[in-house]
Amino acid sequence: MNLLQRRPVDRDILRLAVPALGALVAEPIFLLADSAMVGHLGVTPLAGLGIASAILQTIVGLMVFLAYSTTPAVARRLGSGDERGAVAAGIDGCWLAVGLGIVLAVGGWFASPALVSLFGAPADVAAAATRYLELSMLGLPAMLLVFAATGLLRGLQDTRTPLAVAVGGFAVNILLNFLFIYGLGLGIAGSAIGTVAAQWAMVIVYLVIVARHARRVGAPLLPHHTGLTHTARSGGWLFLRTASLRAAMLLAVFTATRLGPDELAAFQVTMTVFATVAFALDALAIAAQALIGKGLGAGELETVRAILRRCLQWGVGAGIVLGAIVVVTSPFAAALFTSDPSVALLLPVSLAIIGIGAPLGGYVFVLDGVLIGAGDARYLALTGLTNVAVFVPMALAVGAWGGHDASGLAWLTAAFAFGYIGARALTLGLRARTTRWMRAGATA
Repeated sequence: MNLLQRRPVDRDILRLAVPALGALVAEPIFLLADSAMVGHLGVTPLAGLGIASAILQTIVGLMVFLAYSTTPAVARRLGSGDERGAVAAGIDGCWLAVGLGIVLAVGGWFASPALVSLFGAPADVAAAATRYLELSMLGLPAMLLVFAATGLLRGLQDTRTPLAVAVGGFAVNILLNFLFIYGLGLGIAGSAIGTVAAQWAMVIVYLVIVARHARRVGAPLLPHHTGLTHTARSGGWLFLRTASLRAAMLLAVFTATRLGPDELAAFQVTMTVFATVAFALDALAIAAQALIGKGLGAGELETVRAILRRCLQWGVGAGIVLGAIVVVTSPFAAALFTSDPSVALLLPVSLAIIGIGAPLGGYVFVLDGVLIGAGDARYLALTGLTNVAVFVPMALAVGAWGGHDASGLAWLTAAFAFGYIGARALTLGLRARTTRWMRAGATA
């Protein structure tokens, strides 16, 4: 593909990826700020946040299909010229999000103590984790509705609006958390309360935006049974795919818990940095989802191939840049997240490993977005199980023989960043080399 052919593709990628980057980075930046504020309360609250966050992000992450199935469904219909059908498909996803959110919030509230106890943490850490998790359940329906509404807008090739909502919402979130944690002295509970309040504020904004789109194209605001069924069916494989990702994350947190409270607290910081890099690189995956879905809906297969190639080049290049930043700052970054010297000493090597693995992550995240945009969820789900199977013996080995020090944490980080992510790179790369995922039409 020569320079003239690249330019239109690059413009489309950047038009979607740059605002998506802002929206995606807003969340981990909040998590970094939140970890820093809670971290200065002491090791126990930070370790509790690590466990509660792992559980909460698992629940929310399993529901990410509400965005990932909505985006390509809306984009395909948009590419085929059916904008009314595109908006209607997104609204169906929003209704499904509300229903699932209410059920999960009620169940999660009562199950919080039992879920935290699975990690076998000390009593004070478990108490902090349970308090944070119970309060966070009140915002679960809001989180899922934001997912679905974001997926609708991305499918309509609009990543600027989610950026504006995310930046506003997370800015308010940080201010509220600071007020509740320190101003009102609520500690880790204040962090959860501030987050819940900001999430519901974001929902109000999204409801207004979705209603305007519905009026513009004449789409119904009430759900359609067929649409709900299709969204649930198409999201089933993505649910399984995401379950495998979360299983790997939970196994890593479980292993860190076995290494000790200091190691668990340090691993929370390490994975927060990983999430920040991953969310930044995921901007290209979001662009790929929207553009691949639209291209396949319009039957433009050559354009789809061009998008794949350019997104991969951008993904690896961005991974190199971000990884270099993490490696260079790794000796000094610990002070930003904790005032505890024992935790700070554990971090530099693990943070450097995250930076070194960033280019591989860029390759993986882009390919994941491409195949999600193509509706190739079944392959993603089945190979996701294989990838976890590769990671299990690595994590078990670290838990059995890893030291209760910086070396043990470094081995765990390496097993995740190179072992698990490397397995994903292999399975996704093999699929992308074929044409089996390139199915044209208004539906996958």
